[in-house]
Amino acid sequence: MKKTKKRNFRFQRRSLLPVNMVPPVAVSPLIKTARWSALLLGVFYGKQRFEYLKPIAEEERRVEEAEKKAREEQERIYKQLSEANSDTILK
Repeated sequence: MKKTKKRNFRFQRRSLLPVNMVPPVAVSPLIKTARWSALLLGVFYGKQRFEYLKPIAEEERRVEEAEKKAREEQERIYKQLSEANSDTILK
């Protein structure tokens, strides 16, 4: 009787990287400096843009809240009026 080897594929590890990898290329200091400069400029721009848009968004939220309160008040009045009009003998 031939004994078969049970394989547990769940725990087998296979490398997805090619076997013959070349060493990494040295990046120029100019390119490194340009990358870091772009990163820092992006962070600076993002902070300034956020500070510019923050008060605008707060104003929009305040206006939206006021509109929501007015709309809820109108819906409440409409509901009261519709309940008052529906209280008739002809139900």
